[in-house]
Amino acid sequence: MEIADSVLEKFTTYVQIDTQSDPSSDCTPSTAKQFDLARLLKKQLEELGITGVVLDEKCYLYAKLPANCPLEIPKIGFIAHLDTSPEVSGAGVQPVIKADEKGRKTIYSDGSTLLGADDKAGIAEIMTAVEYLLKHPEITHGDIYIAFTPDEEIGRGADHFNLDLFAADWAYTIDGGELGEFSFENFNAAGVQIIIGGRNCHPGYAKGLMKNSIIVCSEFISEFAKKFPRPENTTGKDGFIHINNVNAEVEQSVISCIIRSFDKQKFETAKADTKLFVHEFSKKHPEYSFVCDISDSYYNMYDIISQHPKICDLVTEAMESENINPLVLPTRGGTDGSKLSFMGLPCPNIFAGGINFHSTTEYVPLDSMIAATKCIIAISKLLANKYSHENI
Repeated sequence: MEIADSVLEKFTTYVQIDTQSDPSSDCTPSTAKQFDLARLLKKQLEELGITGVVLDEKCYLYAKLPANCPLEIPKIGFIAHLDTSPEVSGAGVQPVIKADEKGRKTIYSDGSTLLGADDKAGIAEIMTAVEYLLKHPEITHGDIYIAFTPDEEIGRGADHFNLDLFAADWAYTIDGGELGEFSFENFNAAGVQIIIGGRNCHPGYAKGLMKNSIIVCSEFISEFAKKFPRPENTTGKDGFIHINNVNAEVEQSVISCIIRSFDKQKFETAKADTKLFVHEFSKKHPEYSFVCDISDSYYNMYDIISQHPKICDLVTEAMESENINPLVLPTRGGTDGSKLSFMGLPCPNIFAGGINFHSTTEYVPLDSMIAATKCIIAISKLLANKYSHENI
């Protein structure tokens, strides 16, 4: 019950602190309230006896659990994010604990907010694992770095990550979904902005003068949606191009899209095909202006992590040692681990246990949080045991 009680108490405390991020903000963190949780975590780490905890001005929290043995063990890290999704309110979260007929507990929100298991479950699991290792010095481990980051939900979680303070050889984000989920592949991603320029004038005197970009925008969307795969029709490792926002006025219409593909060549082809489609469509409407801007967002971490297979082998072995069935799945999205991997810190993603993220129906089974905590501990222990016999 030591782990169960600790992770549950921490999680139900953390979710009641509103840390929702804001994509419209240019600041880091995008919301000052993310500091509320960061400061609590800093205090809790210091109360555990960890020295040198750093909370920087951009709300990145770093700490290190020092090695407790003389072996030259690789330095590893565990990362989770402070913020919750902007899509559903994270204010006033009231966790509701329900037990089934076998006494297995599951935590829900009260239905008016999200729960915040994404990623406060990950935070609670890392904090509980650190606490457990400190209370059980008989478990040998090397240096273990931890970090809690802001603004992951708006794609900025790794933007100001300090690799000098977080000096791990590799790390794991604890930010996945259901029990056993383990991901070391994610989309290559790009954002697209298509601007259609028209001409406005008084509608009473518009004949021969007005160029209504809304009409052309509507035609463009209809043809574009028929040409390219859409997310609602794809699964697995299928890529897509998703129109996710339209701001249409007579003078100018702006269409925003995202491009996603696991395969790098298909990703490049999708970007080129999008530009070509805009160019060909523009020929049908020479009286309108067209601009197509495409910018890359992140890349498939597999390109990096595939060069370090033992990082993943360690996870599956740790899960199996705790009777967790590894569920290796590609992430149909992105993680901080993707950007961090390309920054030189290989960083696959491990389950935190939550289900139905970003919704009022979000929940997390307590057994899954216990399992994730045990997985963190097992990774740390196994690495030390392995490195006493062989290099990993």
